[in-house]
Order: sequence, then C-alpha cells, then structure tokens
Amino acid sequence: MRVFVTGATGFIGRTLALRLRREGHEVLAWVRSEERTRALLGDQVDTLLTSADDDRLAEALSGCDAVVNLAGAPVFGKRWSAARRRELVDSRVGLTERLVGCMAAAASPPRVLVSSSAVGFYGDAGGDRLGEDAPPGAGFLADLCQRWEAAATEAQGAGARVVLLRTGVVLGRGGGALDKMLPPFLVGAGGPIGSGRQYMSWIHLSDLVGIIVHALEDEELSGPVNGAAPRPVTNAEFTKALGRTLRRPAFIPLPGLALKALFGASASVLLESQRALPTALGQGAFTFEFETVERALADLLENPNLHFGSASGATSEDGLEDSASGSSYLKRRKARYALRCKTVIPRPINEVFGFFSEAANLGVMTPADMRFEVLGDPGPMARGLTIDYRIHLGPAPMRWRTLIDRWAPGRSFVDVQVIGPYRCWWHEHRFSQEGPWTVMEDRVLYAPPLGWLGAVANHLFIRWALARIFGYRQDAVAQRFGLVR
Repeated sequence: MRVFVTGATGFIGRTLALRLRREGHEVLAWVRSEERTRALLGDQVDTLLTSADDDRLAEALSGCDAVVNLAGAPVFGKRWSAARRRELVDSRVGLTERLVGCMAAAASPPRVLVSSSAVGFYGDAGGDRLGEDAPPGAGFLADLCQRWEAAATEAQGAGARVVLLRTGVVLGRGGGALDKMLPPFLVGAGGPIGSGRQYMSWIHLSDLVGIIVHALEDEELSGPVNGAAPRPVTNAEFTKALGRTLRRPAFIPLPGLALKALFGASASVLLESQRALPTALGQGAFTFEFETVERALADLLENPNLHFGSASGATSEDGLEDSASGSSYLKRRKARYALRCKTVIPRPINEVFGFFSEAANLGVMTPADMRFEVLGDPGPMARGLTIDYRIHLGPAPMRWRTLIDRWAPGRSFVDVQVIGPYRCWWHEHRFSQEGPWTVMEDRVLYAPPLGWLGAVANHLFIRWALARIFGYRQDAVAQRFGLVR
C-alpha cells in the first residue's frame, strides 16, 4: 500500500518509514523541508511539502491507501505559556483537522487513518488499570488529547477506518525520552522523579512501530488503542531498572517541586500517573517483543555484538591486520582504540551492500540529533571518492570529510576521516554471505585528539557515544531489512 505519513522525520516517523519500506509499502512524507527529509530518510521516500495548498494535499491523499498521523510539537521541555499552548494545539488539532478535511475532499480517500494520541488522555489516574474504555481525565493534556482524537474521528465521515493510538513513553535510541534521561544516570546522579510512585506507561520503539503496521493491516481494529507495553511500572521501578542496566547508582531524587519551578504546568508530563494496558489489541492479536522494561532497556543499552579494545590488540585479530597493515592513512595517523560490531541481516549480500554503499543512506542510519547532512552530490561510491557532510556533536556543529580509501564491490570498503573531530578514524565495512544471510562486520580504529585528555574523554563519553551510534544503526537495519539478534 501507499502510506501518507505526517511527522515522518520525527523520532517515531523515521523508524516507521524504514519498517514500511521493509514490508514493501510506499511512503509519502508530508514535510516542511525536502532536503532535511532526504538527509534523514534517504531517497526511497516520496515527499509533499506542508506549504502545498489544500487542493494539492487532497490530490496527494487520493493516491494513498492509508494515513499515519504522527505530527505534533513536543509537550515537554518548555513552559506552557499561552503561545506554547496554542502551538501544541495547532500542531495536533489544527493539523489533524486540515488533514481530515483534505481526506474528505480527495477523489479516492484513504481507507484507514492511524492517528497518534497519548496516554495523557486519562489524566492523573493514580494506580487505576486503564483499558481503552477508561474515561478521559482532566487537565490541559487530557483535554488536548480529547480534541485531537475528536478531530481524527471525523475521518470516519470520509469512509476511513480510524485507529486512535494512545502512546506511552517511547523508549528507543537516537531520540525520545531515554536519551534525555541518560546523562544524569551515566554520571551516577540519576534517581526517581517526584514521589516515584506515579505509573509510567512505556513502550519499546520497535513494538510501537509494529503496532502501527498492525493497525494499518488489521481491518477489524478501530477506535482507541493503548500503544503501551502490557507491564507498566512506577517511576521508581523504572529508575531501578535503568540504574541496574547501566551499572550506576540511581538514588538521587528529582523533587516534583523543583520540576514545577523549572517547567511550570508542563512538569505534569512527568509527574502524572497512567497505568495504561493495551487491551484493545486482544489476546494474541499482536505479539510484543519487549513486555518487560528490563528486557527493553537491555536491548537498548547493552549490545553483545559491539566490542571495544586497544588498536594494538585489534590488529592481531583475524583479517584486520591484513586490512590495516597496508593503509598509508594508518601509517600517518596512529590509532589508539578499536571498535568491532557484527550485524547479521536476513537479506542477500548484493541488496545489503548496495544499501550501505549509497551516500544518500548515511543519514538514515544516524541519530537525528546529530543533524547529519551530506553536502552536495558526491556521486557513486568508488575508491578515492570524498564525501563532505555536516554533523553536530552535542550543540557544536562540525564539518566531516570522508575519503573512500578502499573499495571492493560486494565485499568491503574502507572510509577514513580527512577532516573531522578525530585525530584518526579508519572504518572498514566487511560483508560476507552465510547461507541466506549477510554478515556485516564494522571494524574501526580511532584516536581522539588532545592526548591524555582525549583518553579521559574516550573513557567517559566517546565510547558511549559510539555505542549509541552503532546501536542506532543496527536498529535502523533491523527495521529496514529485519535482523537476526
């Protein structure tokens, strides 16, 4: 089917676009910037700019079988001034009203709409178990969700089956709540928020995307659906699980009063309690891969296929010594550390190699907060090719220039950093066929700048940042091709 997606460049939308492509569906993304969309989603997604008029939007919708509506400004991070509340309403209710109006005006309207909402619909419900038939709560968020869902439900008038997806806290790499939580926990300063007794309905990003695809395909599913794992936890339980997974202490509380002083009413996003259960999905209708928060966090924060070590030790391993020993780059720039990552992909090697050797797909496999952007058109991959791109490390933008140092089509290629933050960066991508599967091995030899300060930085955060980047890439590969874990 052809699926029209709003919010396609967001945290959930990027993963959904990959999953839809894997399932053989076409994606039409409704976006503000075509260049940014290409950088984040690659060149296998069609685009329609939000600046297009309603006639053009209706025409585009007429060519689609389904709509997934994920757009909406973030609810947490800024105080809810009057202007901010209007922005939150317009980006959800206003956008959905326009979308549904154009669905009705389409010559051949899409037959299903999956529209995002949130478990905030239930307000502050304490420890009550909340199925989809639970009543709405009170407060700004609950009212916003009710209005949002009411706008989406109007699509029934255009003959669409409407699924209202009430999402919990989405856990994934490369964005979302978990990335915001991690910094204090990594330095041992994490802890429960407020009383810690408030329930936290959570879901692994992969399961949420699976629910969206299920909702598109299951013609019997309609109405509200709690997009939350079947085992919600209290904030204190989540905090303990996160601390155990990271092997860090997690006992320093963040008082609710402090949150309210910083963020005003928007602190309710973290302090209110929803114990939502996905009863509408039915027994056995959808299988969660991550039912417990412990398993979800282990998947996101532990990677048994990723190994760090010293560069001198790595070059004695099978194959890497031969690959690296003839490199003139490594003779000029001494590596100190090594990284190895193995990924098994259930697709033929020509398909996998083709995807990874396209410069346009580099951004697809990079966390959004790095703001990856290829500069210019580098052309087809070949030995001696240089690729210029811009990235952000934290708030700092920087230029990176890569040189393709070795090129063996279908088997391997090596890229090296010519301009960038590292003193040395040598990255070999090696591909081999094992039966119907492709085994891809990443081998990186690198050195941070600044001597002993770089060594301290590597221990404190560079290794963690690289684990996050390579983990995100594995997640992207899993959604695009499937992954043997």
